[in-house]
Amino acid sequence: MSILSIFLFLNAVVFSAHGLPSAELPAFREAPAFRNGRECPKTTWLLSLNNYHDPAIIHIAMTLDATYLRGSVAGVLSVLQHAACPENVVFHFIATHRRADLRRTITSAFPYQTFHLYHFNTDLVKGKISSSIRRALDQPLNYARIYLADLLPMSVRRIIYFDSDLILVDDVAKLWNINLGAHVLGAPEYCHANFTNYFNSRFWSNSAYAASLRGRRACYFNTGVMVIDLGKWREGKYTERLEYWMKVQKKYRIYELGSLPPFLLVFAGDVEGVEHRWNQHGLGGDNLEGLCRELHPGPVSLLHWSARDGAEILIREEKWDLWLDVTGIDGGGGWLHDLLINRSFPVSGKENKEKLNPPFPAVSN
Repeated sequence: MSILSIFLFLNAVVFSAHGLPSAELPAFREAPAFRNGRECPKTTWLLSLNNYHDPAIIHIAMTLDATYLRGSVAGVLSVLQHAACPENVVFHFIATHRRADLRRTITSAFPYQTFHLYHFNTDLVKGKISSSIRRALDQPLNYARIYLADLLPMSVRRIIYFDSDLILVDDVAKLWNINLGAHVLGAPEYCHANFTNYFNSRFWSNSAYAASLRGRRACYFNTGVMVIDLGKWREGKYTERLEYWMKVQKKYRIYELGSLPPFLLVFAGDVEGVEHRWNQHGLGGDNLEGLCRELHPGPVSLLHWSARDGAEILIREEKWDLWLDVTGIDGGGGWLHDLLINRSFPVSGKENKEKLNPPFPAVSN
C-alpha cells in the first residue's frame, strides 16, 4: 500500500524548490491527457452558467499554496489516473497568495484538465483563528473549507473536499455518488470517540457549551475528506454556525486543535457515514515511536498522510531516506530508492505507459 502511494506521489514531480530561490514554485512535468471512456456521459461546464447544474460533473475542491503544492499536484494526478471519466472532473482550487504563479503551474502540469482558481480573503477569518497545538493548523487557508458555499458558484450544488496530503487509488465517482440522504455532509465516521480529548475543561464546565453535544452520537470524522451538499449548507447557514464556535474559541479557548472542533460541534452525530476505505488517515506517523494509526480492515481507496509531524515535514524538506526509515517503508529493491532519492524513474511518453500503471496488488490491510 505505501509503495503504491509514494509511487503516485512522485510521478508528477520533476524537481522541487530545494536549492531554488524561495520565490520559485516547484516545476512539474506535463501530465498526459486523461480521456473519457465511451461509457462516459457528455458534459458541459462553464463557470459563467451560474445556475446551470450538470449532475454528471464531479466537482472537487482543494487548497493551493507553495508549501503543499507537490501534495496537491500528486492528489490531482491520482484522481485523474483512477477516474473512469476524468474529463467529467472539475477542480476548484482555493488560494490566498500567488494566484498567477499557481495558475501557471497547474496549467502547465494539467493543460487538458478543467479547473478554476478562487481567491480566499483571509480577512474572513482574521480575528477568528486562535493558536493551536500545530502551527500548520493556524493558517487561514486551513479554514477555507468552511467557506466553500460562498466561494463557489451557485451551480456547484455538491462538492468533494480533499486535503493536499492524500492519494486516491480508486475511482472518485464512487465517492461522489454516495447518497447523503437528509444530511448536509458525508464522511467516514469513527464512533465511540472520546470527546473529552477534543475539548478542554473550560468547555465541559460550561453547561451551555457541554449541552451542544448532549444526546448526540459520539462520532468523530476527519475533515480532510468530505462530500458536501452545498445547497443544504447554504440553506442551513452552516458557515455562520461554524463561525460562531470559532468566535467562542477565540474569546474563551475551549479546545486546542484547529478547524476540526467547530465541525464536531456542528456536525458530530449528524453525518452520513461513508465507508472507511475512503479515508485511511493517520499515515505518516512514526513507527519508531509507536505513533502510527491502526489501519482499517479491508481494501483502501484513499491514502491520507494526516498524522502529526512525521512524513509531512520529511516530504517538505525532501529527506526521502529518513522518510523511508521513519514510516517503515522499504521498497524491497533498488528501484524505489532510485525513484525517491535520484528521481530516475521516467513518467511521460507512450513507452512508459506500463510504468505509470504498474501491476500492484490490491490495496488492503
